[in-house]
Amino acid sequence: MGDPWTDAMRRGDFPAAWAIAAASLAHRDPATRDDPRLPYHLRWVWDGRPFDGRDVLVRCYHGLGDTLMFSRFLPLLRARAARVTVEMQPHLLPLFGDFPGTLRLVPFDVAHPLPPQDCDLEIMELSLALRATPADAPMPTLNIAPAPLPPGTVSLCWGAGDWDAGRSVPQAMFAPFCRGPALSLMPGPTTLPVLNPEGCPLDIVRTAQLVAGSALVITVDTMIAHLAGILGRPVWLLVKHDPDWRWPVDSPRTPWYPTMRVWHQSAPGDWAGLVGRAAAELDRLPRLQPAEGG
Repeated sequence: MGDPWTDAMRRGDFPAAWAIAAASLAHRDPATRDDPRLPYHLRWVWDGRPFDGRDVLVRCYHGLGDTLMFSRFLPLLRARAARVTVEMQPHLLPLFGDFPGTLRLVPFDVAHPLPPQDCDLEIMELSLALRATPADAPMPTLNIAPAPLPPGTVSLCWGAGDWDAGRSVPQAMFAPFCRGPALSLMPGPTTLPVLNPEGCPLDIVRTAQLVAGSALVITVDTMIAHLAGILGRPVWLLVKHDPDWRWPVDSPRTPWYPTMRVWHQSAPGDWAGLVGRAAAELDRLPRLQPAEGG
């Protein structure tokens, strides 16, 4: 067993995770809240103060996928606060132009963050603050038109960036997923037999349209997984033997995304075995269906 909070989150025991987090919060030094000496992703923001009927600032200090994952809780917060401002990563703002509710969305300028309001929270603290599970907060509907892709297109993302290089799969290992129409969701060129060997454009709306038009997305643990999940597309997530806290270790299903199937390494570093199992399952699937409107 590892960290108790991580174990609770992995098994979907949210009340246990909240209890652990609340106990930790009670012992924090208030002087260290939103400490400007720390990188943004290492800061804590909410100090437990009430937010009902107050002006609330939601700060997005973590990754794009984290913001997508926890955006579902924003309408619940808006229903209880007087006003909600969300300081969001500029790359994501185009996706949320029609976000439900009267939320003020502003770009997060790391050099000039907004001043505190009545209550500040980091977006990943919303589940704790609201005591809300994913089942309590349906995913928002993003106004994304599916790209017109060939029927059965499988879209692929094998790279997870520098945050955790162990999440990435060597590009060549994704070749078994290219037996039908395949699309790269990676920036930059690829030698895999895909519809777009030049790679995916660095445009979040265009990327979302490609994801929305895909019959299936196969991805490592990165923003693409959350984008596919929030858009309700079938998505296979390939994770390490010891995955991130948000993914289960003994189940292929996650409460965060109903359309997601989680594939685990059977042993640390065994991407070949995982890809082999997933590719065999892909070969057994009936003809994949395109997205509606795709």
